[in-house]
Amino acid sequence: MTEEKKNLQHEMERAFEVPAEILEEGIEFVRKEEKAIIKKRPFKLAEEYWDTLGPGLTTGAADDDPSGIATYSQAGAQYGLQLIWTALFTYPFMAVVQEMCARIGIVSGQGLAANIRRQYPLGALYTVTALLFLANVLNIAADLGAMAAGTRLILPDFGLELLVIVFALISLMLQIFTTYARYAKYLKYLALALLSYVVVAFSVGLDWGEVIRHTLVPSMSFSKDQILLICAVLGTTISPYLFFWQTSQEVEDRILKGEITIEERRGQVSKKTIRRMRTDVWSGMLFSNLISFFIFAACAGTLYANGITNIVTADQAALALRPFGEFAFLLFALGIVGTGLLAVPVLAGSSAYAISESFGWKHGLHYKLKQAYAFYGVIIVSMLLGIVANFFHLDPIKGLIYAAIANGVIAPIVLFFVVRISSNKHLMGEYANRPFFSLMGWFTIAIMSISGLAAIVVFLA
Repeated sequence: MTEEKKNLQHEMERAFEVPAEILEEGIEFVRKEEKAIIKKRPFKLAEEYWDTLGPGLTTGAADDDPSGIATYSQAGAQYGLQLIWTALFTYPFMAVVQEMCARIGIVSGQGLAANIRRQYPLGALYTVTALLFLANVLNIAADLGAMAAGTRLILPDFGLELLVIVFALISLMLQIFTTYARYAKYLKYLALALLSYVVVAFSVGLDWGEVIRHTLVPSMSFSKDQILLICAVLGTTISPYLFFWQTSQEVEDRILKGEITIEERRGQVSKKTIRRMRTDVWSGMLFSNLISFFIFAACAGTLYANGITNIVTADQAALALRPFGEFAFLLFALGIVGTGLLAVPVLAGSSAYAISESFGWKHGLHYKLKQAYAFYGVIIVSMLLGIVANFFHLDPIKGLIYAAIANGVIAPIVLFFVVRISSNKHLMGEYANRPFFSLMGWFTIAIMSISGLAAIVVFLA
């Protein structure tokens, strides 16, 4: 290299040389940015996880409706911690069944009733749909009544019947006059109302060692009342309306993403889609069962421990908690209203999906009222019947028992179709049930069959 070239290279190196203090400042800046990214990462992961949650979360949360809250409250008040193990026991069965339903919706591109219609005799479908509609109307009536009664605990000057009508109208407006995208977002955030029961459980001073022991070590006395209550717990946890709702919401979710036709939805299935669904469903069912666990625990640790053992409705459970703190009472009452606003539209909507798909009517919350009169007509009729039932002042506990028995009868039949369809390799392809899932499905059918039969025998005895 010539001297001239050496001088030129030396000048270039000097020109691009970074002073030490500037270099140190640059390194310090990079370190601060790295720390900021590390701090932001958990929030980013939480945001991504929240975005993953959808139909599974709302379905799981809707399972803890005011009727369910009343059932769990009664179990905790009457038997203390003895039956809290059911919250853990039912989780895997509930999650497996709901995942099957979700996979059917994603892979087939259609709702559950539409799939049953294609592959099985119409008579069986119509019978199941009629029983589902009846059970859902009973649940809607009980939930509307509980929401009204819960509100009157806080605002006693309002009439019960007026509040029932108001809540029914709010639920109808949510479904009819909002877009599906906005409606789904409302349901997702309403699910957070259930967290109030977690706060209640931690605010009343429970013996958590005893709670955990009874959760892990099952026990029951096999008395008539306890058998009926366990049947009610199973009926309100593994409920047929959730099967129809979950499947149809997966379809609605795909439509929201622009997959309008059945063929488009079937053609866009991927392992990533199934993984996201699985995260959503198992998270939603875990959330549901955790809430039932905390309701059990709160009522066992307060009401049962103080001799308050007869809880008929959810608002009675809230009122009974008042001596243990105004905060716990208020949260419990507000939770009843929030969960009702989430569950009532789901109950009415699941009936609308099932009936519309059974008869081949145009259906879906992505349609406007004038585009799907029959679909929205079922929702409106369900609400009206729920309102009327409250004007007759029916015994709420009998309504819950009737609904639980109806669910116990319907659930095994619907589950039979769910397991068979989700195991059908011709329809489901590589996403058909694996042996473990099929085994869990058939075992759930056996449990629900025994539960439904026991409820009928005990109720008629």
